[in-house]
Amino acid sequence: MLNITNKTENGTAVCCLEGRLDTTTAPDLDKELKALPEDVKDLTLDFKDLEYISSAGLRVLLATQKMMTEREGTMKVCNVNEMVNEIFEVTGFTDILTIA
Repeated sequence: MLNITNKTENGTAVCCLEGRLDTTTAPDLDKELKALPEDVKDLTLDFKDLEYISSAGLRVLLATQKMMTEREGTMKVCNVNEMVNEIFEVTGFTDILTIA
């Protein structure tokens, strides 16, 4: 289960995730992020309550990073817990994503 809370204002979006980002829930997040208004140039993904991320979730992050780059915007991930950070390190995502 994954709860997604979006706050969008003045070209900035904060997306808070709670639960598990896996094969079942990744399409929901993908749909939500692709629906962000075109004027959003600054995206923050708050992982404070994210318990787990699978390869399907990583694919969504890659696609979103690409989308934001094409918009000439930025994407950062914040409040990453130890387990998710370990997955980022093992997969090389620490070199791809901006982690705050």
